Amino acid sequence: MAQRLWEIIAGFWNVVADMAPYLLLGFAVAGLLAVLVRPETVEKHLGGGGFWPVIKAAIFGVPLPLCSCGVIPVAASLRRHGASRGATTAFLISTPQTGVDSIAVTYSLLGPVFAVFRPIAALISGLVGGLAVAVLEPRQKSAASAVHGAECADECCVAAPNRGKIYRAFHYGFVALPQDIGKALLIGLVIAALITALVPKDFFAEYLGKGVGAVLVMMLAGIPFYVCATGSVPLALALIAKGITPGAALAFLITGPATNAATIAMVWKVMGRRTAIIYVIVIALTAFGSGLLLDGLFNLYFPRYAPSAVHVHAHHGTDWIFYLKSLAGAALLGILAFALFGKAAGHKHGDEPHGGKTHEETGGSVEKLTLAVSGMTCTHCANAVERAIRETGGVASAGVDLKTGAATVTGRDLDVDAMKRAIEELGYKVVAVERQNP
Repeated sequence: MAQRLWEIIAGFWNVVADMAPYLLLGFAVAGLLAVLVRPETVEKHLGGGGFWPVIKAAIFGVPLPLCSCGVIPVAASLRRHGASRGATTAFLISTPQTGVDSIAVTYSLLGPVFAVFRPIAALISGLVGGLAVAVLEPRQKSAASAVHGAECADECCVAAPNRGKIYRAFHYGFVALPQDIGKALLIGLVIAALITALVPKDFFAEYLGKGVGAVLVMMLAGIPFYVCATGSVPLALALIAKGITPGAALAFLITGPATNAATIAMVWKVMGRRTAIIYVIVIALTAFGSGLLLDGLFNLYFPRYAPSAVHVHAHHGTDWIFYLKSLAGAALLGILAFALFGKAAGHKHGDEPHGGKTHEETGGSVEKLTLAVSGMTCTHCANAVERAIRETGGVASAGVDLKTGAATVTGRDLDVDAMKRAIEELGYKVVAVERQNP
């Protein structure tokens, strides 16, 4: 029993140490992207008809570190601000499958071929899905209206005075993003360690085989369940070590992050029935085809780059590299612990004045509302809800507490019904409204 426990702990730490330097780099790049790539820029490029916005949407989505729950409100916001249905679908499909953080971790644990092939598969699936929707629903117009051109209220744009781009990049990359993916990442690491220590070698190969059937089973297994694009990589490595082919693991890495029961339901609600069906079919077919192709590439052209049971341990190298990775691993666990259990876990978004005149300058009575919003799961959800509230008119300040689900709004002549509609268009629900004295 003690030996098994030690094997679990050792397996957990080995994977953490090996992925930590790359994941920390991914966090830093993600923070820079969050500050430098403004939502207005994305919306501008994804607006209009034709196929070019679809292509740009799929490309935009590949490096962005958004999970399947976080991408829904962002995609819905893009739709409200001028993006076509095809472009929004392309963004929905390509974004959750990968990101700069998951690409870095994929390279560290599964090797260069896997790290290149995975984002290419995400890009192709986004292009196919977006173009399919653009062809099948060419007359569907964007839901953009008077909100187009409104100010951004996301992490990149809203900050307290004297907090510049460096602070905001650091905060997003090392606080907000770990807060979003930390729980799923830790769960993936623990499950991977358990599989490594407890499951016999070649267990999955014995029961699933190594051909088309294994890819199909892993593709289907990933559809209803939620796994983080980054947190699923250690799990994929553990499965490969126990007999799953790299292609079967890739099929799981595509469908797991991109689809789950809740996401499919939200796409159905926000984008419509036909788009939701196309969304699932395209992801499933892409996962299946990509898995078969990757297995063929490894078998014929890149056998020495195929992930294996000893892949992680082969990277430890010299003592100083091992110590560097151990230090990075300790830093990663500290960041995740702070994000999940420290004060950052209750971070409140917004609540800053949103331009315009102050209450005193405009005259009249000031209103203050608290809306209880259900369904928010990450900082992107909170940012999208806050932005939708700010754009309804009359709002002087707004803040969303992700932990409690409370949105606090201050302004004049507040239109509660418009706020509720804007929030529900993103896929969430306002379950209660409380009026307060400011």
